[in-house]
Amino acid sequence: MKHALKVLFYLKKNEAKEDGMCPVMGRITVGKTMVQFSAKMNVPVSLWDTPSGRANGKSRLATELNRTLDKINVSINAHHKEILENKGQVTAEQVKNAFQGIATEQETLVRYFLRHNQEFKKRVGINRELSTYQQYDISLKHLTRFLRKKYNLSDIPFSALDFSFITSYDFYLRVELQRKPNTILGITRTMRRMIKLAIHEGIITRDPFDSYTPERPKAEQKYLTRAELDKIMTTPLDHPNRYLTRDVFLFSCFTGLAFRDMCNLTQKNLVRADDGVLWITTSRQKTGTPCHIPLLELPLQIIEKYKGLTKDDKLLLMLSCGRLNVNLKKIAKLCGIDKRLIFHMGRHTYASEITLSQGVPIESVSRMLGHRDLRSTQIYAKITNDKINEDMKALETRMENKYQLAK
Repeated sequence: MKHALKVLFYLKKNEAKEDGMCPVMGRITVGKTMVQFSAKMNVPVSLWDTPSGRANGKSRLATELNRTLDKINVSINAHHKEILENKGQVTAEQVKNAFQGIATEQETLVRYFLRHNQEFKKRVGINRELSTYQQYDISLKHLTRFLRKKYNLSDIPFSALDFSFITSYDFYLRVELQRKPNTILGITRTMRRMIKLAIHEGIITRDPFDSYTPERPKAEQKYLTRAELDKIMTTPLDHPNRYLTRDVFLFSCFTGLAFRDMCNLTQKNLVRADDGVLWITTSRQKTGTPCHIPLLELPLQIIEKYKGLTKDDKLLLMLSCGRLNVNLKKIAKLCGIDKRLIFHMGRHTYASEITLSQGVPIESVSRMLGHRDLRSTQIYAKITNDKINEDMKALETRMENKYQLAK
């Protein structure tokens, strides 16, 4: 195979010492590439078994030597696997350098970041999203501007990165550019991704930003309450586009579908079950995970409202996500909702207010949202005060007259 790995240990007999000890050498072969390295230990020639590349016998010395060789072999195999998974190709030299903790060349951050983005872009539409590529691209542009302004450099070696670099970068984003904590978190996270990849490839051996902890944004309530939903449904709006925005946003609130998945919906995604209930059956574009959602009355009304007005058999009329968010900001103002209203809030509202707070088990909510595990659902699903109040009233009814203080 092109990237098949072989590891062999042997004695360097031309450097045998007078006491019969010989240095142990290792040979790494990957495909047609081969390198040698010193195992940094010596063994008596009489104790060495050439065919097996190990020490003979069960003596303490032989056992310790073989245990060390096994550890080296495991480490080499692990680095070979990591490099192959991250880069799709690997050479013996790269494996040796990763195993020994050195870089093959003075790799630089911007050059590495750019190469990563170019490879990532080729995957867009296959197993990567354009929006994710755009986040990486924006982060790289911030980094190059910072390097020019702070250090008058176009690039910087990985070996020059330290804690002071990331704190300076954080100051630049937070103070000079006035970026919000959530934006800074996203920008620094992509750069940290480059650091982790470089560590896996053996370019560097430690994380220079290991002690850096970015400021976390304050938690915001991402779902709408029942009262806020009522305001959106009943408040007169000022433009047809605002009514369209309201309708597709409510569709998200009552189905849990994300913007991109709603754009992809066609009549083929509507399936009627044996009991007559109409379901949406689709797969999430972000993860490819299937999701099956029984339709409530409100989304059914919205589908019927726009029937025959769409093109290419699409289920809904959709504006761009940016335009929807602009309209939602104006809708929030018209409705007197003091909250930053964005389209993705509909998905959170479905999880918290529409399903979980109405007694739907979190396992069912997870399936309908198209999540792979419950941890993702727990981020979306919040118990509202209304739900707690209803549950406590029901508890009070069940417990009535069961507990009494002695007179």
